[in-house]
Amino acid sequence: MKKLKQLLLVATCFTTTAFSAAAQTDSTGLPGDNFSLQGAVDMFKQAASPEEFEKLINSKDNDVNNLDLNGDGEVDYIKVIDKSEKDVHAFVLQVAVSETENQDIAVVELEKTGAETAVLQIVGDEDIFGDQVIVEASEEGDEEINENDNAYRGGPSADIYETNRVVVNVFFWPSVRFVYRPAYVPWASPWRWRHYPGWWKPWRPLAWHVYHPRVVRYRSHYAVVRTHRVVSAHRVYTPHRLGSPIVRTRTTVARKNYKVTRTRVTGPRGNTRVKTTVRKRGKRG
Repeated sequence: MKKLKQLLLVATCFTTTAFSAAAQTDSTGLPGDNFSLQGAVDMFKQAASPEEFEKLINSKDNDVNNLDLNGDGEVDYIKVIDKSEKDVHAFVLQVAVSETENQDIAVVELEKTGAETAVLQIVGDEDIFGDQVIVEASEEGDEEINENDNAYRGGPSADIYETNRVVVNVFFWPSVRFVYRPAYVPWASPWRWRHYPGWWKPWRPLAWHVYHPRVVRYRSHYAVVRTHRVVSAHRVYTPHRLGSPIVRTRTTVARKNYKVTRTRVTGPRGNTRVKTTVRKRGKRG
């Protein structure tokens, strides 16, 4: 019995060490390691308005934001700005890195596709994530829009092939209903560099191996995809995109070590898709 306990202890230690090593290997070294796109979509689903969404992503207990872009040892406040045209909304998530520089973290893109249908994606900024990372809701039980349905607009782009993908209808999310009310005025966060709401107090960012396990809970209901479905909102956002020289300078090495390449692959039935390859260089090259 004693020998069995020793073997179990050794096995447990080995498993824990292996998990820690694997978790550490998964870190890209980029700022995006410290922001959960899945968590942000979950907060948007829970929020009753864009203003509440801003509060939820900046709340420490929700473990969505762990960013420190200017390296001052404190987590940054993320402001939300709605760039909209008619039924198209691009909610920009942005950090004031200094008095004169802002950096976009991601953009929540929303489009109404019918009387009671809407599609939504969040796109992580390439300066923060090393590549544009697209996340959308994929949970079962919600009303869904099939890509072949007439209510669905903005299907897969020509250079990416995805089969049997079902898009969640987000129209009945409280925040979505709020922005489609006739009296809605596009939300623009009033906060700026060193001027933040009284309820918010910055905290020291967590180490990656501590933060990462806390955001895993968000991943089961939100999928990473390669298709821009919310194409009109993306066009609305693109001219407004902001990047910070401070952030680009601080992430130069990490961006060089993290490289994404794509090649077109043709399947046995002639279907084409894009194969994504991520190269991540470790400390020893």
